[in-house]
Amino acid sequence: MSVPVDVADVPQRLTEYDRGYLLTCHDGLVKAVAVRAAPEDGTLLVAGPGGGSVRNVGANPRVTLLFPPLENPGMTLLVDGTATAEGDDVRITPTSAVLHKPAP
Repeated sequence: MSVPVDVADVPQRLTEYDRGYLLTCHDGLVKAVAVRAAPEDGTLLVAGPGGGSVRNVGANPRVTLLFPPLENPGMTLLVDGTATAEGDDVRITPTSAVLHKPAP
């Protein structure tokens, strides 16, 4: 079951989660790193996700943030976006988001 989330509501939804995962891709390989995303002026700032993630964003700006539920059962927050590298950090502009709960 998936429930759409308005991208304007993503900052508020993030208060319901702890760490998430930044998923980047380059040359057909997906890289996942644990991160925190800080809302900032309509974007999400991921501080210091690592050199591999920053390089991947430079090659392919499409990313996904995945925030697993803190409770079981719960809803996973998935945020797709366009990212840019800013030094050692990554700034993401959300393009879509959903809350997802797996089938029982």
